[in-house]
Amino acid sequence: MIETIVLDVGETLVRDDRYWASWADWLGFPRHTVSALVGAVVTRGCDNADALRLLKPGIDVRASYAAREAAGRGEYLDETDLYDDVRPALGTLRELGVRVVIAGNQTARAGELLRGLDLPADLIATSEEWGVAKPERAFFERVLEVARAGPHATLYVGDHPQNDVFPAKDAGLLTAHLRRGPWGHWWADQQDVIAAADWRIESLTQLATIVTA
Repeated sequence: MIETIVLDVGETLVRDDRYWASWADWLGFPRHTVSALVGAVVTRGCDNADALRLLKPGIDVRASYAAREAAGRGEYLDETDLYDDVRPALGTLRELGVRVVIAGNQTARAGELLRGLDLPADLIATSEEWGVAKPERAFFERVLEVARAGPHATLYVGDHPQNDVFPAKDAGLLTAHLRRGPWGHWWADQQDVIAAADWRIESLTQLATIVTA
């Protein structure tokens, strides 16, 4: 029986379009160029931020992020960044008595913005707030602490095989791979992803069926 569902953030709950567009504007490159490079690094299995390093070799991503914040052009999220299925899916899970946790590799600022959206979730936390990031095992140990349920009663949902599905599975959690965003689509049909995911879904609304089944 699934007691808690924990969800990733980027390309699971929110679109990353605004995030990468803001980086393109800040660095002075066309938005479609940055989007193309993000797609390229995804297909190579690299970190998304490598797209910025291709554009600006030697860039200090953390320092550049801080500079953007200081200039008033920092990270931002609002209702339009959410995928359409987020509120109905999370609301239904709460009605079913499932504990809903949001925990992903995000900044502390993203955590503040997400909490400001008043999502139907019991807890929202980010890797920067926890001081540990996926795919480190310590991240999923924190997930289990806040889940308030055993690993076999906790389902982690995400689009990224390397950051979500594989490490969550290794930590003993149930896993659902969401076919959404570049990572979710490009790697969805890899045999190791298929083998590691307990469920493969196209929409968050399918989670209610998983719970009730």
